[in-house]
Amino acid sequence: MPQPTQAQSSNQEGRILLAISAIKQHQFNSVRAAAMSYDIPRTTLRRRIQGMTSRRDSTPNLQKLTPYEESALVQYILDLDLRGFPPRPQAVQEMADLLLSERGESPVGKNWATSFITRRTEIKSKFSRNRKYDYKRAKCEDPKIIEGWFSLVRNTVAKYRILEQDIYNFDEAGFAIGVIATAKVVTSSEAKSRPKTIRWALPLFIIFKAQNHLLA
Repeated sequence: MPQPTQAQSSNQEGRILLAISAIKQHQFNSVRAAAMSYDIPRTTLRRRIQGMTSRRDSTPNLQKLTPYEESALVQYILDLDLRGFPPRPQAVQEMADLLLSERGESPVGKNWATSFITRRTEIKSKFSRNRKYDYKRAKCEDPKIIEGWFSLVRNTVAKYRILEQDIYNFDEAGFAIGVIATAKVVTSSEAKSRPKTIRWALPLFIIFKAQNHLLA
């Protein structure tokens, strides 16, 4: 059964309010007559008269995060996706719990992340498509083999006070330790376009062949 659109829901809400007003003004002898006249469900009209709020008005109570917190969370997800590391729904839920814990609120429910992703039009969930995991890649991911390389990079960055924004990846394929299996991730709902001019470029560099770049 198709779900009602936002326009249809707003239109029905308007008819419900008119029906309630008409009943209060004694224009109808029964709830059933008012419901038939305004083409709305009789049970819905009866519940609203008894004090039940509309779905539109009750939704904010189900949104544990404030509008500002939700917008910040969406922006963080988009930033991670732009960097090539879209978070999983579980990570999104953990982010929300962290925000709530900062102001002493209880964690979100187990289905909150799914509802959040569905409700926010800027993001969507999909299954990632990672490259085939083979023996050579498994060997390269051995911490004992690559530990020395990471230590060298860390020490070099600290020694020469290299800023994070001055570090660039020259690997043509990219490599993420431990990220090998297909998994559901949260990404931008907008289709990614082809690379294009971004109005800035790296300055020209000449890389000399040498054993030690400091002596080149």
